[in-house]
Amino acid sequence: MHDSLRKAFLEDGAVLIKGLLNKEQLTRCRAAYDWSVENHGPHATRMFDGTVQQSHVDNANPLAKERLEELVASLPFGQLFADLWGSSNVWYFAEEVFLKAGGHGARTLWHQDTSYLPWAGQHWGNAWISFESVPKQNALEIIRGSHRGPRFDGTTFCDPNDPTQPLHGRGALPRLPDIEAERKLSPDAYDILSWATEPGDVVLIHPGSLHGGAPVDQHFPDRHTFVFRFFGDDATFHPLPEESESGYPREGVLFTEELSNLQPGDPFRHPTFRQLV
Repeated sequence: MHDSLRKAFLEDGAVLIKGLLNKEQLTRCRAAYDWSVENHGPHATRMFDGTVQQSHVDNANPLAKERLEELVASLPFGQLFADLWGSSNVWYFAEEVFLKAGGHGARTLWHQDTSYLPWAGQHWGNAWISFESVPKQNALEIIRGSHRGPRFDGTTFCDPNDPTQPLHGRGALPRLPDIEAERKLSPDAYDILSWATEPGDVVLIHPGSLHGGAPVDQHFPDRHTFVFRFFGDDATFHPLPEESESGYPREGVLFTEELSNLQPGDPFRHPTFRQLV
């Protein structure tokens, strides 16, 4: 791996890896993705199911855990992240499934994954795999360097008229800025990373990065994206705010029981997470 990629991920919080997955690997990923959409888990949310205009999001589906661990172990991500981070160990956390179809999927609101999950440290990475050729105008957007702080309160994703409605509330975390409103007034208000991608390309993102977007429209009506999440040696437990208005537990809603014994600053570890390196 070239040092420029390591430096870019460390400083910017996101990089594009061209052609990481070959056709056979991509075919196996797509088969697992389709199975996951049809056999969704307890954290899935769906809209307009069974119609042309569909949307589907799922996280850490226990029904898919074993098969996805086997799939991920056969892909080049373990060594890739070990090299990217300089980590002796790499673990697989879980998957996220995105489906937007029908040409009417609005952009995803700006957020940090670390507002919803108890993560801190440099060695975190989400691998975004889209199965279509994604134009830049429909791609994920990331604010360069935003993974270095602060950790904002998450949006509830509930009020389209208030994209910064606080998830946790009570001032526990600083409120999100209204990034899109600021960009309308000043298009260069933020330093945005975004790439057009082809099948086989993978976007790597630190989950502390502010990111959003990836809409579909009449010119690019359907997008199917698999996200695999990983962590390494410098990954620590950073609990969510106590007494949150959202009712989120300090461990988040994924693997809550498994993480219940961790204390702030502890290494993020549990046997449920498959070690790749």
